[in-house]
Amino acid sequence: MISIKKYAAIDIGSNAMRLLITNIVEQQGRETQFNKSSLIRVPIRLGQDAFTVGEISEENIERMVDAMESFRLLMKVYKVEKYKACATSAMREAYNGNEVVEIIKQRSKIDIDIIDGKTEAAIIASSDLKSFLQSDKNYLYVDVGGGSTEFSLFSNGKMVTSKSFKNGTVRLLNNMVNDIVWKEIEKWIKTNCAEFEDIILIGSGGNINKLFKLSEKQQDKPLSFLYLNSQYQYLSSLTYEQRIAELGLNTDRADVIIPATRIYLNAMKWSGARQIYVPKIGLSDGIVKAMYYDRI
Repeated sequence: MISIKKYAAIDIGSNAMRLLITNIVEQQGRETQFNKSSLIRVPIRLGQDAFTVGEISEENIERMVDAMESFRLLMKVYKVEKYKACATSAMREAYNGNEVVEIIKQRSKIDIDIIDGKTEAAIIASSDLKSFLQSDKNYLYVDVGGGSTEFSLFSNGKMVTSKSFKNGTVRLLNNMVNDIVWKEIEKWIKTNCAEFEDIILIGSGGNINKLFKLSEKQQDKPLSFLYLNSQYQYLSSLTYEQRIAELGLNTDRADVIIPATRIYLNAMKWSGARQIYVPKIGLSDGIVKAMYYDRI
């Protein structure tokens, strides 16, 4: 006898908004399964507003409302019984972020929590990440978003420390990350990784997932530093239009993939990691798990 629950997670990021619908399969005597049923991604680049002018524009508020109304209807069709919506860096920094939350609540009946970087890292840690961690190895988990990047260090299967930095792809595109921020990240990684040997990177985010897909490797195989660096050089040599036409990248992916790769490469260099694994996990997965286990 099995029981199936349907949960949904809404991730409101700086580059895109996502709705993840998950089937949770419970069976006595067996581990609970979390099976992705549907993932919808809407490329509303909120970070372009929040990081450049400090507020979410009227146009994007309307787009958010439309997206949320669509998400609500989809959850109804899928018979979702429980959901959680979390907004990250862009909504945190927009001075009208709380106002936008209220507008969406009134018009689309969706409640949104604006979470901080530490909470974001903790939610991601609630995902399937731990199933990838071997107790005898050390890992630096790097989740690159549009507005921020979360770093979490794991050893002996447990999180040692984590930190969020205001360095993301949309910020980098707008030249809003100075050398001081890069130096702070370098210092944090080198200081915290110093006592651990043979660090392995785990990458999360749409850009590293796309890079992994382009590599055509099997899911359990890592990408090397040399491969990632060669891809960085290759992507940088192409125009924005060429990345779309020749590589089939989405219009909202073709520009951010280069600064994202730069962050992963620097994280590998400063931690001494020579390999990066790319499990398909992220904030949305973590939200579902955290809801199920009553962690949020």
